[in-house]
Amino acid sequence: MERNQLHRLVALSRQPLFDQGFLDEQFLQLEELQDDANPNFVEEVVTLYYRDSARLILNIEQALERNPLDFNKLDILMHQFKGSSSSIGAKKVKAECTFFRENCRAGNGEGCIRTFQQLKKEYATLRKKLEAYFQLRLHAAPSEKSVAEEEMAGIHLKMFLVSEAL
Repeated sequence: MERNQLHRLVALSRQPLFDQGFLDEQFLQLEELQDDANPNFVEEVVTLYYRDSARLILNIEQALERNPLDFNKLDILMHQFKGSSSSIGAKKVKAECTFFRENCRAGNGEGCIRTFQQLKKEYATLRKKLEAYFQLRLHAAPSEKSVAEEEMAGIHLKMFLVSEAL
């Protein structure tokens, strides 16, 4: 496939992420920070987000298993998760974080559990969509890319897959 066609395909694959509400303008701002000196900046930031958020999700799951629920602790954990999600523009995930925190403030344990399940679905869906987007971007990259850069992109994708297994 011709490079120009690949670049159009990349742009077309990104737009639905915004149209369907998965991403917001923060993701665009991250992309604006990417340049020739750091061509994988966005992918690196997203990789770090998924690696760090896996730990937060585990902590929230453990806190939700306790009886009685510590709504203050749950709210603090979700506040951290919401901040991380905001930093990459994860719009639907951020919205679920807000709903979760509202349930915490209302002392609604069932609401927290229900919202957390929906949050994990949105989180996993966004991850799959971003992985596909980054893979497509990798294939559309200029052919002058060095072997080392191609290997780094492959490593980042593997980091995604490894952290997903956590």
